Amino acid sequence: MNYLLRSSTLEESDLPLLAVGVTKHEKQLPPALAALDARAGGVLARACAGDFTGGRDETSLLYLPGAEPRRVLLVGVGKLEELPLIGGLARPVAVRNAIRRAAAIAARRARALGTGAVAFAMPAELRSGVGAQDFAQAAVEGLAQGAWQFDELKSPSGERKPPVTDLTVVVEPAEESAARRGFAVGRAVAEGQALARRLQALPPNQCTPALLADTARQLGAAHGFAVTVLEREQMQQEGMGALLAVAQGSVTEPRFIIIEYRGAGAAPPVALVGKGITFDTGGISIKPAAQMEEMKYDMSGAAAVLGAFEALGRLKPKINVVGLIPSTDNMPSGSAVRPSDVVTSHSGKQIEIVNTDAEGRLILADALSYARRFKPAAVLDAATLTGAVIIALGHAASAVMGTDEALIEEVRRAGDRAGERVWPLPMYDEFRELNKSDIADVKNSGGRPAGTITAGWFLREFAEGYPWVHIDVAGTAYSDVDAPPLPKGPAGVPTRLFVEFLLGRAG
Repeated sequence: MNYLLRSSTLEESDLPLLAVGVTKHEKQLPPALAALDARAGGVLARACAGDFTGGRDETSLLYLPGAEPRRVLLVGVGKLEELPLIGGLARPVAVRNAIRRAAAIAARRARALGTGAVAFAMPAELRSGVGAQDFAQAAVEGLAQGAWQFDELKSPSGERKPPVTDLTVVVEPAEESAARRGFAVGRAVAEGQALARRLQALPPNQCTPALLADTARQLGAAHGFAVTVLEREQMQQEGMGALLAVAQGSVTEPRFIIIEYRGAGAAPPVALVGKGITFDTGGISIKPAAQMEEMKYDMSGAAAVLGAFEALGRLKPKINVVGLIPSTDNMPSGSAVRPSDVVTSHSGKQIEIVNTDAEGRLILADALSYARRFKPAAVLDAATLTGAVIIALGHAASAVMGTDEALIEEVRRAGDRAGERVWPLPMYDEFRELNKSDIADVKNSGGRPAGTITAGWFLREFAEGYPWVHIDVAGTAYSDVDAPPLPKGPAGVPTRLFVEFLLGRAG
């Protein structure tokens, strides 16, 4: 993907497709677009006086014969002063999210047209106070989100439209300096999210624990990270009995991946932990066949950690970060772990396995225990952990739980800025009781009631000695429907949230 920041007025643009974000209006052209409209012979004004109202996700494609750009795409962002504000979401943050969404829609339209390139602009007068830096970041993130596609496993075909490879953000000349700062961040985030989405999209016979480890090594070589990969024998020496229990039913070798970025001397690091189940059959507690193919996305937490490190390597903020990825697949076989087996975790706690399909929390338990050796300032884990979270929050937000209210709020605000929203669920002591085992320290499933919360409580048993937050992304990591700003498939969530959190910590 080629990224470009261009400083020019809209009427000077000579690009094949110029998309312009437009707020909701009352049948009249916004004055900020008057110069472009004059060059276009009044076609924008006629569109705004006609069917195009600037409502959210609304588009109008205009052809300008004898002029450049050849096409102008008006993209509605809605009435910004009426954006719903949930929780602590500030108006500029909500507007930035609306800009990102509009840019994604513009890039998706460019894909459908086959233009190969798209530029996105939105005059400052229409941004409701959002400055050039935030605009540029949101715009490039949105363009990259909408332009991304995965077709590397398809045979060449003349029927497919060419991919969108050139993404341009257009700002006024006076805004260029501030816009460059936001553009650099947005580009790094976009590259990280693209890496995460590619790993998610790969089939499980290709995206194995070994491939995740190789990806970490490639990031280390490119950006100077320290990378350590533990194989089965080393995990046995470490006492990672919960991770190895999940892995014992598969012929695919597990990996435990440690990746370290040092940007702040001896300061305590933030640890990012990502669930890396590269395919989940459910094990002996096997899943239904319908939609089991979606279980290749069970490594989405791991993909987001690797995506965040891609962004870290490009931005080099002043912070220390450790990434921990426990990875295996979960298969049924004669050697697979069984319901009622008891295993010894890395922390020494005994776990009764009552459901082998509750495997993600087992591998995360060992990773959370392992994280203690880094004496982290905070630990964030991300996992497609429970189907129950979709019942609670649908696909609009991820669930967040943890041991530190200030950290939960910090994560929530990072999610707001990133457009990857999270919402807290309560961790009352009564929910912990559901995980009690009759014969071991804890059992790995508390049953269907409050399934997301009891899963969080299970993880909490192993997150000792540091502030910790768990993010359940089962409803947001990928989509099985085609939505205006995001096509069906992997979303890369919560890569952007991770990066926003880390940049916030780095100041």
